[in-house]
Amino acid sequence: MKFFRKKRVFALLFVFFVILLFYNSDWLGKWIYPIRYEQDIAVSAKNYKVDPFLIAAIIRVETNFNADKVSRKGAVGLMQLMPDTAEWIVERAGYAEETSRSLHRGDVNIEVGAWYINSLYNQFDDNQIAVLAAYNAGPGNARKWLENGTWDGTLKNIAQIPFGETRHYVQRVLYYYDKYAKLYAGRFSA
Repeated sequence: MKFFRKKRVFALLFVFFVILLFYNSDWLGKWIYPIRYEQDIAVSAKNYKVDPFLIAAIIRVETNFNADKVSRKGAVGLMQLMPDTAEWIVERAGYAEETSRSLHRGDVNIEVGAWYINSLYNQFDDNQIAVLAAYNAGPGNARKWLENGTWDGTLKNIAQIPFGETRHYVQRVLYYYDKYAKLYAGRFSA
């Protein structure tokens, strides 16, 4: 008899826990989809007029907010910037030379990454989907796909992107972007 009472208690606790999770789904969503480095994201997004949720989504996909991550190809930091790209950005943006040696710092990486995203928006006529493809595959590849008709730059025709990794990357970033925009609406003031 004690065995069945324990099962009932556990079942009731489980049902209560599930109801609590669904009742307070924003809490659960923010626990599952946290945003770290919020202040750095907010400042850099404002400086370069980039959507902070897009920066957060890129960071989530690239490193899951792990500032110490270095990829097999050598990309560094939260936004996984390639050293050559970072040096180009430092030169173009007029940052101090030590900036490219500080990419492991979250604030620096986000600042340089936000500048780069803004630059990609300018290069790709504010086409967010093309910007994300260029961020992953490089602007040269994305431009080539658009110019030779391989891909039209739309989400609808994302299957036309020749690199499977880039297709998946764009889809993942957009997924997290939508999650962040819904869960944290109003978090970043304009």
